[in-house]
Amino acid sequence: MPIILGIDPGLATVGFGVVKSEKGVLEYLDCGIIKTAPDLEFPERLTIIKNDLIKILKSVKPDAVGVEEIYFAKNVTTGIKVAHARGVIVEAVNSLRIPIINFTPLQVKNNIAGDGAATKWQIQEMVKRSLNLKRHPKPDDAADGLAIAICAERVFKQDSAISL
Repeated sequence: MPIILGIDPGLATVGFGVVKSEKGVLEYLDCGIIKTAPDLEFPERLTIIKNDLIKILKSVKPDAVGVEEIYFAKNVTTGIKVAHARGVIVEAVNSLRIPIINFTPLQVKNNIAGDGAATKWQIQEMVKRSLNLKRHPKPDDAADGLAIAICAERVFKQDSAISL
């Protein structure tokens, strides 16, 4: 029964979701966000992300962590700062020797909804259905973390079956 943590990187908000797989059935365990205040210095924001994530990793004890890659849509300056946050996230996970599974946003959309152009609502709806939830998970960043966790669980399960 592997436990998988999914992470949606950000600087202001890092979304995370935790799922467990038992006998082929996915189960929701937790989701939430790590927030940093915009008035803090950039290095301090990165430190908060790292420290809070390490607490989550030590509490959850995931078998693998899925992390979304950065997509530079409009603002390169913002994208670079988010890339720094993603680097801190990857380093924190790696420091605890937990396997990392990387996904592009397109891969997440294709994996969850079967459509690389899926909307946020469609992704949230498929996450809700996949985890048998009564409502869409909130906030959006936490829902994205759950979508990434579901993707990572599928890859983890497939890789585990191959290595048997």
